[in-house]
Amino acid sequence: MDFSQNNLFGYIEDLQELTIIERPVRRSLKTPEEIERLTVDEELNDIERAVYLLSSGQDIQGTSVVANLPVLMQQNPAETLRRVLPKIREVLHVAGVEMQLTAAVAFLTIQQEESVSIHTYSHSFLHIILQNLEHRDAGVSNAWLETLLAVIEVLPKETIRHEILNPLVSKAQLSQTLQSRLVSCKILGKLANKFETHIIKREILPLVKSLCQDVEYEVRSCMCRQLEHIAQGIGTELTKNVVLPELVELARDEGSSVRLAAFETLVNLLEMFDADDRSQTVLPLVKSFCEKSFKVDESILVSLSFHLGKLCNGLYGIFTPEQHLRFLEFYKKLCTLGLQQENGHNDNQIQLQTLEQEKKYISVRKNCAYNFPAMIVFVDPKNFHLELYSTFFCLCHDPEVPVRYTMAIGLYEVAKLLDSGVYVIHKELVTLLQDDSLEVLDALISHLPEVLELMTTGGENSESESKLLTVPDLIPALTTAEQRAATSLKWRTHEKLLQKYACLPHIISSDQIYYRFLHRMLTIIMTNNVLPVQKAAARTLCVYLRYNRKQEQRHEVIQKLIEQLGQGKSYWNRLRFLDTCEFIMELFSKSFFCKYFFLPVLELTHDPVANVRMKLCYLLPKVKSTLKVPMDKHLLQQLELCIRKLLCQEKDKDVLTIVKRTVLELDRMEISVDAFQKRFYENDLLDQEKEREEQLLLEMEQLEKEKQQNEGRSTNISDKIFEKKRRDSKTSSTLSKSISLSVSGSSSSASTSKEGKKSKLVRSHSFSTQALHPKYGNIDKCSNKSSATGYTSIPGVGKGSMLPFSDASFRTRSTNISGNAVFSSTASVATSSHNTANSVDQKNNGTKDSHSRKMSLKNRKSNS
Repeated sequence: MDFSQNNLFGYIEDLQELTIIERPVRRSLKTPEEIERLTVDEELNDIERAVYLLSSGQDIQGTSVVANLPVLMQQNPAETLRRVLPKIREVLHVAGVEMQLTAAVAFLTIQQEESVSIHTYSHSFLHIILQNLEHRDAGVSNAWLETLLAVIEVLPKETIRHEILNPLVSKAQLSQTLQSRLVSCKILGKLANKFETHIIKREILPLVKSLCQDVEYEVRSCMCRQLEHIAQGIGTELTKNVVLPELVELARDEGSSVRLAAFETLVNLLEMFDADDRSQTVLPLVKSFCEKSFKVDESILVSLSFHLGKLCNGLYGIFTPEQHLRFLEFYKKLCTLGLQQENGHNDNQIQLQTLEQEKKYISVRKNCAYNFPAMIVFVDPKNFHLELYSTFFCLCHDPEVPVRYTMAIGLYEVAKLLDSGVYVIHKELVTLLQDDSLEVLDALISHLPEVLELMTTGGENSESESKLLTVPDLIPALTTAEQRAATSLKWRTHEKLLQKYACLPHIISSDQIYYRFLHRMLTIIMTNNVLPVQKAAARTLCVYLRYNRKQEQRHEVIQKLIEQLGQGKSYWNRLRFLDTCEFIMELFSKSFFCKYFFLPVLELTHDPVANVRMKLCYLLPKVKSTLKVPMDKHLLQQLELCIRKLLCQEKDKDVLTIVKRTVLELDRMEISVDAFQKRFYENDLLDQEKEREEQLLLEMEQLEKEKQQNEGRSTNISDKIFEKKRRDSKTSSTLSKSISLSVSGSSSSASTSKEGKKSKLVRSHSFSTQALHPKYGNIDKCSNKSSATGYTSIPGVGKGSMLPFSDASFRTRSTNISGNAVFSSTASVATSSHNTANSVDQKNNGTKDSHSRKMSLKNRKSNS
């Protein structure tokens, strides 16, 4: 720091400013007299202290006592009711807003906690609530009203009738204050469900009619909104005869807020009206609202746009074709409201819109986006492309973020409705993935796996085996979305996106994931600074590795994980390596982890950074659980050796404490053996299933290579035969006989191997283009359908089993596994979990197949 003379005065001025800022704090400190006045005798018990503070304390102390009232009621209800509650009743007459609000909440809490019986509560607390309902402050009055409405739910009918309903007759008169009549409206709406129909008809409905015709529009509007609750209480017949005429009259009211309330109540009560009422009464009113909304009453536009989907589907049965088209056009017009000039439709709106109008129009378009799925149902999904696609395009490209955000949220519902026609909206999916706003992207990725599944499979009713053909720009859009999220400051969006990208093995091919996404995940783990993002990338990378179909690529990724993370220079990378190993133990089989990662993990016991050794100690119990004896006995010895070294050589006290605790936990652990045991039965089945899936990947890769080689050999043989035909045309008949003999001989000699591998080759075709699909069961059942569906499943799991691809869980369900563990023979995977046995079987099979091919070739040569 430079303390030269020129800068010294600047520092002094800064210090002076700090002292000026500090002065008000010092002045606000309490004086000795104030402290003495706020001090309470420590020998007083809780009840006595509460009475003392309510009697002679300050407002803040009294508010504290009121807030603590539920606790006092739990501890000593009798004394609280006898001594404290009367004092609170006295204080509330002159209390400020804060204490009133606190008391309303405290009274409600006491009722919800049932500290006293409902009879005692109504006797002690109800009168205080009713007295404060008409407080001059609207906020306080509403708080007490909310408490009363909640209490009415549990009060006996007789108490409600005498304490609330009877006084309500006078409170609802015109002579009472506006606040009193508004409170009466809300109470009437609550009471409609508490009494029998004849009591409602005789005592409540006259008050309702009176308040619906009140001179103040606020009262008429408030009562109109309560008609929905009253209609539900009185039933369909009385609603038709009493409520509907009132709604019709209120819909023509001079006050816009009253008309709006009447319209919304009509929409909410639509199901209670029969077809005649809808066609003769409701439909004309709705048409009138729609016609006047643009010309006379724009205030209703926002509400109309919000309820239009519900309204159109509620009146669907009574629409004529002309009316159906008219309402659809009205919806389309609302979807572009405020965008006429941009779209070239200058409908005499050249004048500049006010800011208030723009906000209103944005809200209208946002509501239209919210109602879009309902409008698809209205026009029928089959007519989507003709009727609504252009509107869908406009909403997805709307200049305002809230509109596009709403479309992104509802895109999954749209995709489900379109089903087999979902390919129509693939361009809009790509557009929303590349949206400038991260809010839109965040909304879209919430259901991204489901949308991508529908998009790439063509819906549930489609038999298309095309994958990614309908969405050619999907991969660039996904990579662009991830890069934009990575460069933003919204790391939670980035984390969420990486978690959802774990679905991609089901969507795109293994090679595409390897070249476009897998290495990107490794880069994020190593370079990103946000721990949740790194962990999300690590888990998604493990999922990609789990479903990668090429052994060479898998080995490359494993090597990079060990070298760049496990043996990385940064201790942060080594910590992330341990996180990645934890995900590998979750997603892969025990043998896979032991084969590739067990020893690299143990090497970190010598790590120079204490935090790495500490994290490793926490992970050691899981590491030990991957071992099986006697096959992994040497690894168990390595683990025990590392533990001994940690106990003897560890110098960090915190790490040593965790090591000792871990040793005790490891000693209590039991290691599973190769044979089935009851206590390990479920875990062993799950692990064997994972191992089978991993082995199947290796088998399919080998089968594809063999198939390619066989195709190449058959091509060479056919070329030689054609050349021989051309040279010696005289012996063509003899040659044809020898060819037929050669073909028959080769087919007979290799028939057993071909029949044995036929189903695997079918599975290999399916597996080469698709990841494992969760919908289908055993692979043998699926092999006949693979040409139609393009999906395959994992054998040995049982009926209805699936290999989950979503980020929610990649664990298989043990409930789908048969108790006898009978596995399909066509899976060609032995029940033993030994890798050595599997490798020996593979070698034997390979030698047999090669021997049969050699014999067939010899026969061909001899015949030729």
